[in-house]
Amino acid sequence: MYTGLLHLHSALRYVVLILLIIAVINALMKWQGKKEFKPVDKKIYLFTLIATHTQLLIGLILYFVSPIVDQAYADFGAAMKDAMLRFWAMEHFALMLIAIILITIGYSSSKKVVDAVVKHKKIAIFFLLGLVLILFAIPWPFSNVARPWF
Repeated sequence: MYTGLLHLHSALRYVVLILLIIAVINALMKWQGKKEFKPVDKKIYLFTLIATHTQLLIGLILYFVSPIVDQAYADFGAAMKDAMLRFWAMEHFALMLIAIILITIGYSSSKKVVDAVVKHKKIAIFFLLGLVLILFAIPWPFSNVARPWF
């Protein structure tokens, strides 16, 4: 179960990244171009929100069944001195959670706004902040907490 969920979580990161990039570019272009808010915009933003929440749910399951996190919580003080254990026990989880909260706030607050330009602005700002945090929190193959591409 753990290995399958880990592979799913790793593959889904690319779906989330692609959707976030599309959503941010769309929102920035429509905000700056003062364009109207169309049903296709709502679908892009909603699918992005759904993908990030799905990724969060899979990540939460992994967090609670992960042998790395178990090892970190066995001796939390020592884990905080180990960069890899600290990343998996705290940094990855916290940054991703904050990113998804920002994305959710952006989507939810944009629904309450009538002005199309302001809707795109809220999405652009909050989704971009979420994207930046996600990019920092991904264990890229070239980082010190590397995971393979898939």
